Amino acid sequence: MDNYIVNLDFTGRVVAITGGAGFIGYQSAKAFASLNASVALIDITENTDAKAKELSDSYGIKAKGYTCNLSEDETIRTLGERIYNDFGSLNSLILNAAFVGTSSLTGWAVPFEKQSIDTFRQAVDLNLTSPVFLIQNALPYLLKSKNPNIVNLGSIYGFLGPDMHLYDGTSMGNPIAYAASKGGLIQVTRWLSTVLAPDIRVNCISPGGVYRNQDKNFYERYVKKVPLGRMASEDDIANAIVFLASDLSLYITGQHLAVDGGMSAW
Repeated sequence: MDNYIVNLDFTGRVVAITGGAGFIGYQSAKAFASLNASVALIDITENTDAKAKELSDSYGIKAKGYTCNLSEDETIRTLGERIYNDFGSLNSLILNAAFVGTSSLTGWAVPFEKQSIDTFRQAVDLNLTSPVFLIQNALPYLLKSKNPNIVNLGSIYGFLGPDMHLYDGTSMGNPIAYAASKGGLIQVTRWLSTVLAPDIRVNCISPGGVYRNQDKNFYERYVKKVPLGRMASEDDIANAIVFLASDLSLYITGQHLAVDGGMSAW
């Protein structure tokens, strides 16, 4: 068999994905399942078990759902052990869950002077604190597995300043809490990549805007800033995640990959 195909074969490997029932998380889960990985889906939503069953039925792989709140200390302390006990391994940890808020959330998608300290703390707790300590508590189980790796999900707004004119006339916004927490996660990636080397690889994906039927005015303004002329799809992000979790990237660690259609290259 061609080595490139072998390097994309996840047979016998276990991939855990936080935010696994959401858009990017579930598309990534399907990509891993299609490559024969066993998948642990982690999400706060009640349909996590149903999503895991869909994966198992569709791809003939082992999948299990973990419905939990990643802002709770007990969940963070025990999740890695639970997954390892259920699957017997933990090869890849994909930290995709994020506090993105809604336009109706107090102090979120509003001008800076109206953004709330409580909402800021919630975003940092889920987007930054939770991933760090999930990794810490999963560490013993990752170290027992073959070619263990971690992929964090950052954002282009973790390293770029926003163009607030994109949001004119819409209910959308770009809160500082999201940018600060995602920027922190990019630096956590660099820090962990050297501290955990050579045993565990740690990388980060920073997606650009993903198309989800956004306001037409926002969409038209946004794509004008993207050299490839479109917003991302979930597949675009999932493919990059799979690459960094696979043996095709065995000599890559500490890297931050912007999957943004070239937006950050201007």
